[in-house]
Amino acid sequence: MRTTPPRASRHPRARPRRRPRPPRSRAEPVTGRTEWPGDSPDSSRAEKELSPQDPAERARAICLRLLTGTPRTRKQLADALRKREIPDEVAEEVLSRFEDVGLIDDAAFAGAWVESRHHGRGLARRALARELRTKGVEPTLIQEAVEQLDSEREEATARELVARKLRATRGLDRDRRLRRLAGMLARKGYPEGMALRVVRQALEAEGEDTDGLGEESF
Repeated sequence: MRTTPPRASRHPRARPRRRPRPPRSRAEPVTGRTEWPGDSPDSSRAEKELSPQDPAERARAICLRLLTGTPRTRKQLADALRKREIPDEVAEEVLSRFEDVGLIDDAAFAGAWVESRHHGRGLARRALARELRTKGVEPTLIQEAVEQLDSEREEATARELVARKLRATRGLDRDRRLRRLAGMLARKGYPEGMALRVVRQALEAEGEDTDGLGEESF
């Protein structure tokens, strides 16, 4: 009698289990990203590790980091270097070099600041000059920058601001509407005479009686 050989098992041979990979250490460095000083709470230590013997290299790295995506004035950068204990003579040399190559340009900064803040926040020349002074821009450069805004453009912006806020004051008595709207313009740096004139005209357009409203009501 012929015998039939036993069939091979259909179940595949079990593969040996792979040993799990150990989790990546949090301390392991991540490649593909350059961290500048200031990216973490350990930024001061990182800055010193760039080149402990070369404060000029540290100063350049600090300035480049601060200028990335955000223009800054020379004074702002000088203050940052002083805070990080960069010697004054080194800071002066680095900042002057940055000015020479156009990385620091206080005139361009002031011009862009005026355009942006007037368009975005409706600030008038007086408020813009005050902000630029706090950033260390020289008075002559401030004057040149704010002169971009002539009186006509300033008044047109004041009218737009009042038109946006006018509806929110409806229901208030006339004097309170005047004070609220003119006060809003004053906080943005508009001269009192211009603010009062613009608000009175806006109220008159709505049918308000503005007889007797003078600067003493502002």
